[in-house]
Amino acid sequence: MRFLTLRSAAAQAAAALCLLATTAAPAFAAPVKNIVVVHGAFADAAGWRSVYNILTKDGYHVTLVQQPLTSFNDDVTATKRVLDSLDGPCVLVGHSYAGAIISEAGNDEHVKSLVYIAAHALDAGETIGDNGKKYPVGPLSIVGTPDHFVYLKPTDYPSQFAPDLPRAQADFDAHAQIPLSASEFSAQVSDPAWKTKPSWYMVAKADKIISPDLERMYAERAHATTVEINRTDRTGGAAV
Repeated sequence: MRFLTLRSAAAQAAAALCLLATTAAPAFAAPVKNIVVVHGAFADAAGWRSVYNILTKDGYHVTLVQQPLTSFNDDVTATKRVLDSLDGPCVLVGHSYAGAIISEAGNDEHVKSLVYIAAHALDAGETIGDNGKKYPVGPLSIVGTPDHFVYLKPTDYPSQFAPDLPRAQADFDAHAQIPLSASEFSAQVSDPAWKTKPSWYMVAKADKIISPDLERMYAERAHATTVEINRTDRTGGAAV
């Protein structure tokens, strides 16, 4: 039951942050009813099911981007493809690595505000790899493939990526993770959307993948409305 409580609380917090972001438009503007979510590395869009259920129940149109993780440009293109399909304004949400994606794709005219869930809000010229070195976390069991993709070692996935989940769920997610191109760690954002659009940020105080202090730096720099939760906020019930 404790897991279900934590799972529900984290999903509710993420959903609430998304809902707050829908209010960022001026009073005279059309209401924002579209929410687009971009998942992070070592996971897929299915981890957002809890948040999807909450937001759709409240009447929002939610789209989950299933980007290929083959390159940063491919992932931005996949996100823009979804944005182009919308019939009105949206809130664009990114988790973890996808913070870089929404910082680039967020310049799209459909996007009225940004939500970062324990995510990389890169500035121009920065990379995930370089920022991770400035704010290090514990060692991660990242495995490389001959064609330059990476994934987390399944046996270490539960403790490093999903310690908030029951072991059976974490083991399943470990074997369902999508490998991503190693080039993602050196990708750069050309014109960060958070510099011109309202932003919200959720800091995961127990995060083992991105340093919580790095998350706080991103949030402060973006002048984001910020909340903090006592979770790793990586996958599953945390909705990310």
